[in-house]
Amino acid sequence: MSASDLDGRIALITGAAGGIGQPLARAFVGAGMRVALCDTSEDGVRRLHAELGADRTIALPTDVSDPAACRDSVSRTIARFGRLDVLVNNAAVGMSTVRADHMRPGRADRGYRAGPLGPLVAVNLSGRSIWPTPAVPGHARPQIRADHQRHHQLFHDAQSRLLPYGPAKCGLEGWSTSLAGELKGSGITVNVVVPAGRPDTPMVPDDGTMERSQLIRPEKMAPPMLHLASDAGGGVTGMRFVAAKWESSLSVADAIAASGAPAGWPDLARSPVWPGGGPKR
Repeated sequence: MSASDLDGRIALITGAAGGIGQPLARAFVGAGMRVALCDTSEDGVRRLHAELGADRTIALPTDVSDPAACRDSVSRTIARFGRLDVLVNNAAVGMSTVRADHMRPGRADRGYRAGPLGPLVAVNLSGRSIWPTPAVPGHARPQIRADHQRHHQLFHDAQSRLLPYGPAKCGLEGWSTSLAGELKGSGITVNVVVPAGRPDTPMVPDDGTMERSQLIRPEKMAPPMLHLASDAGGGVTGMRFVAAKWESSLSVADAIAASGAPAGWPDLARSPVWPGGGPKR
């Protein structure tokens, strides 16, 4: 894509002060985009705002589990930049809020503190479903992006002691897939970008259980998202892209072939037990 393709495009990134959000914001601004930086960390978004520039960004301390706060952040983004083109639904709460030793061997259902389950699901699943409601109506060519980690069919979740984090992210991918179908033909696209493993962010505890040099660099998330935000990616919807497999040295077509697949679990919906063979479309 050319620099002029993305120059001046408006994005809102949730979780912007976090381990994936910061490199995304830097990459978007580097491509010429204007970015609303949303995060519960007021200090974090203000530092990033100062780094990236007041002409390119706006700092919006935001709790993504609060619908009123989400609406306010969208309204303030549009008031500042005139419209909203791209939503990166990135904010998340990590497993350490539920089980501090979740990387250690042991049964996945032991050691949980019941209280934090509500906030984890509120941010990682239901909180992300809030954003498209204020983001979509009446604004020029918005492209909803859902960035989240989903570990294939829960098998990796059990092995990596990611219950209930993984199931919440599975729910989010299913929700994103349904939304892509609901909005098909509207000019609004919904796609999922996943790291394909553990990214090197503070969510992965530095407790010696994993070799950090083998983790995925969070900067790998940016190239497929920049493509999806471009005119060339404007017709792509309902897809999952594995960022670790996206190679910028390849042609765009080859990068998509290497990293992309339909989001959700479309094979499960192809032969439903349903009167008349399936729901009316």
